[in-house]
Amino acid sequence: MTEHTHRNERFDDPHLESLLPAIPTSRRGFLAGGAGAGFALAAGPLAAQTAIQTPADGLTIAEPRIAVEGGEMPAYLAAPEGRDRRPAVIVIPEIFGMHAYQKDICRRLARLGYTALTLDPYFRFGDLSRLTEVREVVAQANRLDDPRMLADLDAVIDYVAGHPRVDRRRVAITGMCRGGRTVWKAMAHSKRLKAGVSWYGGLNPMPPVMPRTPLDVAAGLNGPVLGLYGSADAGIPVARVAEMQEVLKTGTPAARASRFILYRDMPHAFHADYRTSYRREAAEDGWQQMLGWFRTHGVA
Repeated sequence: MTEHTHRNERFDDPHLESLLPAIPTSRRGFLAGGAGAGFALAAGPLAAQTAIQTPADGLTIAEPRIAVEGGEMPAYLAAPEGRDRRPAVIVIPEIFGMHAYQKDICRRLARLGYTALTLDPYFRFGDLSRLTEVREVVAQANRLDDPRMLADLDAVIDYVAGHPRVDRRRVAITGMCRGGRTVWKAMAHSKRLKAGVSWYGGLNPMPPVMPRTPLDVAAGLNGPVLGLYGSADAGIPVARVAEMQEVLKTGTPAARASRFILYRDMPHAFHADYRTSYRREAAEDGWQQMLGWFRTHGVA
């Protein structure tokens, strides 16, 4: 076990399961409370802006609309000025959909040399960022079934890979909360993504429109995933993370290359700088871990 001595300790696998007391798991229990519980506990009202404000000067900003079945998906793209092709990162939003937080993340990445794009996966159901009741947000987001979500993602990858500012050989994906779940699913679905980083992506059984969990697909990953999770996440117990780690050990080379970093005492959404769950030290460390992961796997 590797221990890191900054105040918010993190623990890298391969001995994740021994770090904290095991928490009993059952599919029935997760079906009852896992679909939105951890998110609901962490979520508060959406702030008008993020705590971190990244300027757009020196960047090219665009708001394309990507053709998907049933409409055009709103998106937001940030890239360094110039004409050269850059590595790209697709940023999948939380359950609230696309808002200021994801756009700022794109600008942060663009200032580091990436072309970054985020999107609104739930656009068919309205602007979820404007809803005030968490239960309504969850109910609307749960209408997006996995086949449609993955088909939309294929269209997004097509758009990014074909963009004149993108090197299609170097495309990665990251996402938070429900978007982190999408990262696991995407890396098992697509062979065009080189690496993924999942920030506290849900691992639990979900509503019937999302019947297969990340645990069900993890052994078949096409590219390596780094999972950044908190040990105090009310919706994703450590035992479930440990179970996921065991599945990865049985899979493809990419699955076996995947790993977790568990941040002791960190809640769900510890990177979300517009919410009370934000924990700066862990968020900043996770950000550096993400960038290092991309570099290690050729997306830099």
